[in-house]
Amino acid sequence: MDDLSLGERLRQRGVSRRGFMKFCAATASMMALPPMMIPKIAAALEQAKRPSVIWLSFQECTGCTESLTRSHAPSIEGLIFDHISLDYHHTLQAASGDAAEHAREEAMQANWGEYLLVVDGSIPLGANGNYSAIAGISNLDMLKECAEGAAAIVSVGTCAAYGGLPMANPNPTDAVAVADIIDDKPIVNVPGCPPIPTVITGVLAHFLTFGRLPELDGLGRPKAFFGQSIHDRCYRRPFYERGQFAETFDDEGARKGWCLFKLGCKGPTTYNACATAKWNEGTSWPVEAGHGCIGCSEPRFWDAGSFYQALSVPFRDVGDTILAAGTAGLAVGAAAAVWNRKRKADAREKRDTITIKDLSKES
Repeated sequence: MDDLSLGERLRQRGVSRRGFMKFCAATASMMALPPMMIPKIAAALEQAKRPSVIWLSFQECTGCTESLTRSHAPSIEGLIFDHISLDYHHTLQAASGDAAEHAREEAMQANWGEYLLVVDGSIPLGANGNYSAIAGISNLDMLKECAEGAAAIVSVGTCAAYGGLPMANPNPTDAVAVADIIDDKPIVNVPGCPPIPTVITGVLAHFLTFGRLPELDGLGRPKAFFGQSIHDRCYRRPFYERGQFAETFDDEGARKGWCLFKLGCKGPTTYNACATAKWNEGTSWPVEAGHGCIGCSEPRFWDAGSFYQALSVPFRDVGDTILAAGTAGLAVGAAAAVWNRKRKADAREKRDTITIKDLSKES
């Protein structure tokens, strides 16, 4: 059964060619690929073999796995995970104790150099790595052992990608990210606290299709999902541009869906696909539910300042993704609000002759 290609396995399950092509089209869309790539994806997936995946969980809260298991069905997530061999996963595996560790060792030996290693949770270096251990093996030693034979590594969640909560000051366990330890393997970061399920599976789909990781940004994240800021994609952006901000979580502005920037939203400095992918079958996401973005897909977001204080200039410790245009946009939005009030008070003012320079002076 494991020798069957993905196409053969799908046909065994009664998936029609039309259904398969819909899946390929959805995969292309999910990975931000042009329609011309759909036939190539179909050809690659038709012949693709079921890859072995070893999933390690270290200093984490299991939120990343919980997020993944909340994927709806029928779904791209379910289709992909039906066709990978998830050979080791602390939470989802049936085996336990020695049997679980034997399964991991056997999967590594049988697929040496070809398996995907997925890691969630940070790795503690303090006390010689003994703050966290599995089957008597420290997280540090297990990561090094499993990474040696991996084709690539997917760091799932902000803890694995950047250290996350365990690394927050004062970092009592001396926690670090996967990339701080492993430097000789391809690594893709899928941050988020927790990450979006379709982002995780989109990376796996890309690897399954093309045999390589997707294009990454400067922080090791797939550009298809992290290429734009939350602010860029947010449906509240027009209110921001008009200078309409909620001042409290229960005022008139909040009830009207105005921008949450003044309540601490970190959308301008945070890159992720939350606004488009959303959660719970695409039902909603935090900003739509009335809470500002807390920047959870950025490095050191726990130490970046209050979640409920508006971004300031300069804003420190947000990692390398500080967006100058975000603060500039706030200045323009505030200036526009002042200008609108003055225009109503003085009907003779001609809007089309107002320049950005004029706006700055008036604000």
